[in-house]
Amino acid sequence: MDTRLPLPPFSRETAVQKIRLAEDGWNTRDPARIVLAYSADTVWRNRAEFPRGRVQAQALLERKWARELDYRLIKELWSFDGNRIAVRFVYEWHDDAGNWFRSHGNENWEFDEHGLMTHRHASINDRPIKAEDRKFHWPLGRRPDDHPGLTDMGL
Repeated sequence: MDTRLPLPPFSRETAVQKIRLAEDGWNTRDPARIVLAYSADTVWRNRAEFPRGRVQAQALLERKWARELDYRLIKELWSFDGNRIAVRFVYEWHDDAGNWFRSHGNENWEFDEHGLMTHRHASINDRPIKAEDRKFHWPLGRRPDDHPGLTDMGL
């Protein structure tokens, strides 16, 4: 059985650590790697899609990043308790026509005793933005440690 540290029950420190690890993973935009942080029977709600299991979750992520180009994400702790974490997030991306968007959302996560995410419930809203209004400019990949978070940016 795979184990993904930190393990529940979460403290504030370990919840923040788990969130940053998830953010870093998603910023790779590598679906095959990302789904390994989820249980084999993971259950998601992502917008209007309801994937079950790693195979369906990976397919959703592949479709997502075929459409959401130059994706950059920041996640931030909202709340935690035991084996659950609530997160708010913002990401920026553009479509194949060059139209930019800022997507805002919330996720509720539940983990098993091995630190794998068993449930992910995401609510997401997209807002068109002008390219000059973008706030996330780091090179594709992991957000630099000195880059401000959502609260610091007024998001």
